[in-house]
Amino acid sequence: MKALILFVGWYILFVLCWPVALLALILFPVVWLLSLPLRLVGITMEAVFALIRALLFLPARVLGWRKRACRA
Repeated sequence: MKALILFVGWYILFVLCWPVALLALILFPVVWLLSLPLRLVGITMEAVFALIRALLFLPARVLGWRKRACRA
Protein backbone atom coordinates (compact mmCIF):
# COMPACT_ATOMS: atom_id res chain seq x y z
CA MET A 1 0.00 0.00 0.00
CA LYS A 2 2.88 2.33 0.81
CA ALA A 3 4.46 1.76 -2.59
CA LEU A 4 1.14 2.42 -4.32
CA ILE A 5 0.69 5.74 -2.51
CA LEU A 6 4.28 6.69 -3.38
CA PHE A 7 3.72 5.83 -7.04
CA VAL A 8 0.43 7.74 -7.25
CA GLY A 9 2.04 10.76 -5.55
CA TRP A 10 4.96 10.67 -7.98
CA TYR A 11 2.58 10.33 -10.94
CA ILE A 12 0.58 13.36 -9.78
CA LEU A 13 3.83 15.30 -9.41
CA PHE A 14 4.84 14.14 -12.89
CA VAL A 15 1.58 15.43 -14.36
CA LEU A 16 1.79 18.77 -12.53
CA CYS A 17 5.51 19.47 -12.87
CA TRP A 18 7.46 16.85 -14.80
CA PRO A 19 10.98 18.34 -14.35
CA VAL A 20 10.66 18.18 -10.56
CA ALA A 21 9.32 14.62 -10.78
CA LEU A 22 12.25 13.49 -12.93
CA LEU A 23 14.70 15.26 -10.61
CA ALA A 24 13.11 13.46 -7.64
CA LEU A 25 13.37 10.15 -9.48
CA ILE A 26 17.07 10.72 -10.15
CA LEU A 27 17.97 12.10 -6.71
CA PHE A 28 16.08 9.50 -4.63
CA PRO A 29 18.78 6.77 -4.94
CA VAL A 30 21.51 9.31 -4.21
CA VAL A 31 19.78 10.51 -1.04
CA TRP A 32 19.17 6.89 -0.01
CA LEU A 33 22.86 6.06 -0.43
CA LEU A 34 23.89 9.13 1.55
CA SER A 35 21.53 8.22 4.40
CA LEU A 36 22.93 4.67 4.81
CA PRO A 37 25.90 5.71 7.01
CA LEU A 38 23.53 7.68 9.25
CA ARG A 39 21.32 4.62 9.62
CA LEU A 40 24.33 2.52 10.56
CA VAL A 41 25.35 5.08 13.19
CA GLY A 42 21.79 5.04 14.55
CA ILE A 43 21.72 1.25 14.78
CA THR A 44 25.11 1.25 16.48
CA MET A 45 24.10 3.90 19.02
CA GLU A 46 20.89 2.02 19.78
CA ALA A 47 22.91 -1.14 20.44
CA VAL A 48 25.34 0.76 22.69
CA PHE A 49 22.49 2.22 24.75
CA ALA A 50 20.85 -1.21 25.03
CA LEU A 51 24.15 -2.65 26.30
CA ILE A 52 24.56 0.14 28.86
CA ARG A 53 20.96 -0.34 30.02
CA ALA A 54 21.50 -4.09 30.35
CA LEU A 55 24.65 -3.51 32.39
CA LEU A 56 22.95 -0.99 34.68
CA PHE A 57 19.96 -3.24 35.34
CA LEU A 58 22.04 -6.41 35.75
CA PRO A 59 22.30 -6.17 39.57
CA ALA A 60 18.53 -5.82 39.88
CA ARG A 61 17.96 -8.81 37.62
CA VAL A 62 20.46 -10.90 39.56
CA LEU A 63 18.70 -10.04 42.84
CA GLY A 64 15.35 -11.08 41.40
CA TRP A 65 13.59 -7.75 40.94
CA ARG A 66 10.51 -8.00 38.73
CA LYS A 67 8.41 -5.26 37.27
CA ARG A 68 4.95 -5.12 38.81
CA ALA A 69 1.90 -5.15 36.58
CA CYS A 70 -0.04 -1.88 36.49
CA ARG A 71 -3.49 -2.07 37.99
CA ALA A 72 -6.15 0.02 36.30
